Amino acid sequence: MAPQLRVNVPAHPLIRHWLAVSRNVATPNSLFRTAMTELGRWLTYEAMRDEVVSRWLPTLETTIETPLAPCSATFIDPEIPIVVVPILRAGLALLEGAQTLLPLASIYHIGFARNEETLEATCYMNKLPEQFDPQTRVLISEPMLATGGTIMATMAELTQRGVDPALIRIIAVVTAPPALQKLGMAYPNLNIYTAAIDESLNQHGFIVPGLGDAGDRTFGT
Repeated sequence: MAPQLRVNVPAHPLIRHWLAVSRNVATPNSLFRTAMTELGRWLTYEAMRDEVVSRWLPTLETTIETPLAPCSATFIDPEIPIVVVPILRAGLALLEGAQTLLPLASIYHIGFARNEETLEATCYMNKLPEQFDPQTRVLISEPMLATGGTIMATMAELTQRGVDPALIRIIAVVTAPPALQKLGMAYPNLNIYTAAIDESLNQHGFIVPGLGDAGDRTFGT
């Protein structure tokens, strides 16, 4: 059977709560930032615990000494590179929460600006290495997957540097069909973890009902 894009919408009550906080137009910037941090934490947690992704986070079985006796133990394999890629600038909002669960991960930044007339994404910062180890696990943080332009450009940059799409996980707060359709056609073995799949985009390329501009609301601009 051919691989198929997996879009996971965890039914965790804390994810639902912080999604509601982030959607609310009355939420102040400070609380919105808290909501983004918590969503980054819980979506990363869901991505890590999904039994389907056991290949994504390999473990080692060993024996350790407790203060009283030998004991079997499980550790994350330190030989497997783990990378978090926040897409600037809104992706930074989810980064803090993700880092609490992946404190040893390397962080590589990539930044895009969207032309509000054409809705096309232009890269203004790329700190990705020239080549990744083929075993590298990548977690992309991007609050909104709307038209798909930015996430498709990011995926292209990662895959041309040797990252296996099957080893990429995307965490997003809200997503829309256009972005998911583009990703599914180009990268059918990709996994996405999102708090919601919304109905559509408006004429300006914003997700409806969405949560507004995640970057503006995070940074108060």
